[in-house]
Amino acid sequence: MNRDSLRRLPPEVMGPDYPRDAVTAGIAHIGVGAFHRAHLAVYVERCLSDADQRDWGVLGISLLARDAGFAKDLKAQDRLYSLTELAADGGRVTRVIGAIVEYVYAPDDPARLIERLSDPAIRIVSLTITEGGYVPDPESVAHDLAHPAAPKTAFGFIVAALALRRATGVPPFAVMSCDNLRHNGEQARRACVAHATARSPELASWIADNVDFPNAMVDRITPAMSADRRTRLNTLNGLDDLVPVACEEFIQWVLEDRFRHGRPKWERHGVQMVADVAPYEEAKIRLLNGAHQMISYPAWLAGHRQVDAALADPLFRRYLKCFLEEDAGVWVNSLPGMDLSDYKRQVLERFSNPAISDEIERLCLDGGSKIPAFLKPTLNDCLRTGQDARRLAFLLACFDRCVRIGRDDENNRFPLREPNAMQWIQPMIDGGSPMTLLNTVELVGDEAAADARFVSQYLACVAQLGDRGVRETLRELDLLTVSRQAD
Repeated sequence: MNRDSLRRLPPEVMGPDYPRDAVTAGIAHIGVGAFHRAHLAVYVERCLSDADQRDWGVLGISLLARDAGFAKDLKAQDRLYSLTELAADGGRVTRVIGAIVEYVYAPDDPARLIERLSDPAIRIVSLTITEGGYVPDPESVAHDLAHPAAPKTAFGFIVAALALRRATGVPPFAVMSCDNLRHNGEQARRACVAHATARSPELASWIADNVDFPNAMVDRITPAMSADRRTRLNTLNGLDDLVPVACEEFIQWVLEDRFRHGRPKWERHGVQMVADVAPYEEAKIRLLNGAHQMISYPAWLAGHRQVDAALADPLFRRYLKCFLEEDAGVWVNSLPGMDLSDYKRQVLERFSNPAISDEIERLCLDGGSKIPAFLKPTLNDCLRTGQDARRLAFLLACFDRCVRIGRDDENNRFPLREPNAMQWIQPMIDGGSPMTLLNTVELVGDEAAADARFVSQYLACVAQLGDRGVRETLRELDLLTVSRQAD
């Protein structure tokens, strides 16, 4: 696939409906992974159909050395890629996305990236760098501070570019997080200001006063692209695409309207622009992301490897319904444009989509960062108010078993994949006690170890998992009952 092949696309594959040569970059996006290409890039693609929006193309940026192969492939395709939306009934819609009009692989030329980020045409710098990217490792931060002209981290580059803009009188860009984090804009702000403070308190003060950090809620299930899935997609679509993306039909973006130097007219194309995104992100993170974590470790230990297969298992489906209704669902309310009764039903339907067949292993990745973000608030609310939290005790017992034991119910060993939270995970391994998890405030909060009923439920789950496995634990410890009707 490349620019020339756009003239020879199969009839069922749509191409860009705008003159791509007329598009210039107004957004620089750090982290050109599958989710970005299925979400923000899609909304930009829609905007580029409007003649007055063609200065909002994307400058794609990869920071990691491991992305060298992807960088080579994307450049070879003139930054084009195919996106296939997969419906549960087997239907699909495929289009070639042209929104990424420039691309920089930062390890090759960090100075060029700082120069591009300082261009006045770039008015937004957006991010998908995962939860761990907002707390870079100390070694990388030390490198950035020692080499400000050749940083490694996202916030090292952002601060370097903002410093150059300040020095040259260029207005700052907005920093827009597209990661699955509560108050993701505020977290980006804290990380950015902290990095700047280490360089110059005056620079940090200028950033705090002049840079917008809108919060956002983003949602679209986008599974990892295996070699086999890539081959099957290309065969179905009649394409030769090195970097295709597959995703579900559902897409949602709720975004705070805080862009004093301009933004695309996203509201024309399905983005819900609001004054405060907090209620929306709270609902989505507690329900969808929380449900992902609740299914992850138990399903993995029980032998499931795909999310849709786990949801086809009546035991796991019932368990997840109970979580949505009884645990997470009681803390959120319906919002304009987001009816929560429908949303909870959609969560189960989306997880059940066999065409997506998302991987349980992906959900288990980096649990030490995800559990605090997606489950700790619900757990603490339940314990603070005296509500029974036995399903959350069960999930934590499954997480403990994955970390400390590293074997599923069939005694198959699997590797630990915790790239961002080993400072909290390693003591669980070294200590050898299941109570280490409950005593780690960073992972579960300060309510868990102090609640006698919860500790008893948790230790009962730990013992039962070791003796009987996940399925019998679900059945025998009353984890599948609700006090009100589930959907």
